[in-house]
Amino acid sequence: MISDGGLATELEARGHDLTDALWSARLLLDAPDEIRAAHAAYFRAGARIATTASYQASFEGFAARGLDRAAGTRLLRRSVALAREARDEVAGDGRPRWIAASVGPYGAMLADGSEYRGRYGLGAAALRERHRPRFEALLAAEPDLLALETIPDVDEAVALADLVAEAGYPAWLSYTVDGDRTRAGQPLAEAFAVAEVTPYLVAVGVNCCRPADVAPAIAAARAATGTPIVVYPNSGEGWDPVARRWTGASAFAESLVREWITAGADIIGGCCRVGPAEIAGLARISAGCP
Repeated sequence: MISDGGLATELEARGHDLTDALWSARLLLDAPDEIRAAHAAYFRAGARIATTASYQASFEGFAARGLDRAAGTRLLRRSVALAREARDEVAGDGRPRWIAASVGPYGAMLADGSEYRGRYGLGAAALRERHRPRFEALLAAEPDLLALETIPDVDEAVALADLVAEAGYPAWLSYTVDGDRTRAGQPLAEAFAVAEVTPYLVAVGVNCCRPADVAPAIAAARAATGTPIVVYPNSGEGWDPVARRWTGASAFAESLVREWITAGADIIGGCCRVGPAEIAGLARISAGCP
């Protein structure tokens, strides 16, 4: 099954400056129609799953913009509603499509890049309570599932898995990794084993990593769990935080995608710098694979 690509990537391609602590979630307030249009572009490209614009949305971030808890709740629910409206817009072809509400890591709420380090100094219990308000607001919007994504740390994965188990709601769990370890340095076997003790995790895998890291992660996931596997790497380009621009060439290649499908990936998409054109390519490759 094909998921979408980078929502922020498509929004930037549409001319939006997302250099804001809320990142793409800023447009929930300023330009919601553009979010709907970005979701529709991915659906038309062949994606069957849309991930919502709630990755970096938080009550703390909304409060910094002068919005109270009620307003923040409305925006989180809007993120799901916009994806649903985009699905309705393209529904004429009769293909089933799903909405995955994005639950980004605690580091994304901090908006300081710490989701690529993990180990925030908080244990699983504290992280669970930090995530709970946003988690509950998204559940109230009734997405088809939750996307617990770009998780750098097993402790945070456990915290989120606990919330999923409490709610009895389906979710996938995807780590951001560096080679054969999480960004926090834990072995992938330990990371993926979380899925074995949380029945509501319907898939486990990786996202926002180099394309070259995907195949080893699939192998590690298959060895650790029988849960379906989700993968959606970034393009492999590098980010220059000083110049605030992407550097290098994309490594998101069709040959790698075929390798991931053959290796056992069940859901495939893209993250940063992977747009509708690449998702259309994924859909073509997937359709041609047995």
